[in-house]
Amino acid sequence: MGKSIRSDSAAARATLGVVPQDIALYPDLSARENLVFWGKMYGLRGDALKKRVDEVLEIIGLTDRQRSRVGTFSGGMKRRVNIGAALLHKPEVIIMDEPTVGIDPQSRRNILDNVKELNRQGMTVIYTTHYMEEAQELSNHIGIIDLGKVVAYGSHDELIRLVGEQTRLDLTLNVDKERVIPLWQSVDGVSRVSAANGTVTALVNDSNLVLPRLFESATRAGARITSVDIKEPNLEAVFLHLTGKALRD
Repeated sequence: MGKSIRSDSAAARATLGVVPQDIALYPDLSARENLVFWGKMYGLRGDALKKRVDEVLEIIGLTDRQRSRVGTFSGGMKRRVNIGAALLHKPEVIIMDEPTVGIDPQSRRNILDNVKELNRQGMTVIYTTHYMEEAQELSNHIGIIDLGKVVAYGSHDELIRLVGEQTRLDLTLNVDKERVIPLWQSVDGVSRVSAANGTVTALVNDSNLVLPRLFESATRAGARITSVDIKEPNLEAVFLHLTGKALRD
């Protein structure tokens, strides 16, 4: 990277792109004018600036709206321009602070697909989000932060192992649950069975293998399973396990 970005502000600007959570655009300027302005802030000029603005408009999917004032855009379109401004100088690292907050599904999908494509092209993306499914879809490595401290860091699979890799099955029956619980506790692949509020919960190693055994066991007991809810271990479970479920100020 040449000079250290810790001591050289010009090197930092050349290396880093930042997408703030708050929109950092001029609403009275068009999408293109905003990108030209920020491109000049990064030192781009002339044909190189024009070419890069054209490329970024294509990346963010707003070529056909480039002459429209940003103030007339939807929240999702504004966020796409916000991201485009950080891409103009082709940074090696881009930091995105919750870029999909409060936007429509189409814009959200566009942003997530762009993040993955930028990473495939070799750009390092540091992405902050409260949406666990985004972290799961996008990240090679995930850090969980609570009260300003990193409380866990690793790959998705490594973090899942913190809460165990078992699948939770929530089942309802057409008969009294006490008829099947003792049987299900002895089914191969089931580690624990419990019941609450009319639902039987089983922790299992592999739902594809265990579910047929539970159905077969219930049938032998003269019972019928009326519903099944399968909950695979996920990042939300890890987050709640590490940080607790209490609301924070």
